Amino acid sequence: MELKVAYVACDLELDGSPLEHGPRHVLKKILKEMEASKGYHLKTGVECEFFLLDPDTTKGVRWSDAMDTQAKPCYDAHALMRQYDVVTQLSESMESLGWGPYQMDHEDGNGQFEINWDFSDALNTADRVVFFKYMARSVAENYGLRATFMPKPFANITGNGSHMHMSLWKGDKDITGCDEASITDANHSLSSEGLDFLGGLLANAPGLAALSNPTVNSYKRLYAPTTASGATWSPNLVCWSGNNRTVMVRVPGSPRMELRVGDLAANPYLFAAGVAAAGLDSQAPPPPSDVNMYDHANPETMKAIARAKKLPSNLGDALKLFKDNAAMQSLGPELASSYYKLRQAHWEEFNAHLSTWEIQQYLDC
Repeated sequence: MELKVAYVACDLELDGSPLEHGPRHVLKKILKEMEASKGYHLKTGVECEFFLLDPDTTKGVRWSDAMDTQAKPCYDAHALMRQYDVVTQLSESMESLGWGPYQMDHEDGNGQFEINWDFSDALNTADRVVFFKYMARSVAENYGLRATFMPKPFANITGNGSHMHMSLWKGDKDITGCDEASITDANHSLSSEGLDFLGGLLANAPGLAALSNPTVNSYKRLYAPTTASGATWSPNLVCWSGNNRTVMVRVPGSPRMELRVGDLAANPYLFAAGVAAAGLDSQAPPPPSDVNMYDHANPETMKAIARAKKLPSNLGDALKLFKDNAAMQSLGPELASSYYKLRQAHWEEFNAHLSTWEIQQYLDC
């Protein structure tokens, strides 16, 4: 096949100077600040979840595979193979680009998929996420389907997340973890640098939410009731633990951290920049929550829930917290003011919308 179109990730400039609120520039600037002040750089890997839909929405939004009906379809090999052509073209395209794709699976929702590729420097990963979304939509269209990254397109099944895996590096050395002899239940294998970064991330998570979860729909994923599969996998409590997928930040056995709140409505440059700014606000993290945070019958879980801060429950509250958060404002006044203005207008547009639900509930009040 002859390739005729090139994609180039680039920075925005105005009158020969970087546009201060350009998202890619904002990320590059905070990464440079991190290296100058801490001596390390941030590497990330992002899990991109998406649904493959029937493009005809005249009868509502439906996933494209009518046979994908299991109550708990996660890792359903049959459903994955029925979309083999789509995921194979995506995987082979990423391989040709040198991304190193290593996993594809059917995710927790019906019609939902995920493809993972090798982690890289935070800027490179953000560039790839931007292109992946374009590529996935284009490939899906070639097969008569529609790919959506909407955080919560279905009320009763798991939404689309953008889990971000993070590690801190000095040169070619990963400094996120400690040596094996120093591992305890209190640090879950994190080094002092890793713990300080984690502490900043947790402390600033409510202010980060406007960047990691930037739409009205984002909060329907974060605050969704238990789904048909048994869990939402989108924690809204500010807590962390070891290899525990019910907390906001998971620390698996290898030296990295996984932030589980973000979604793919987020601008990948601003999401990564917000994470970097939060982590730079170094501080000791709270004790880990080493319990199943969804097990409300467990008294220890209820104690952990009572201790944890909550993320904002809607975009309006998230924007107020963003505006008042020093770490987020450190991304620059140009970005902070323009982002707040645009997302606040989005929130106000939603509030001005009269929904069918309101008519049904209140017409005869």
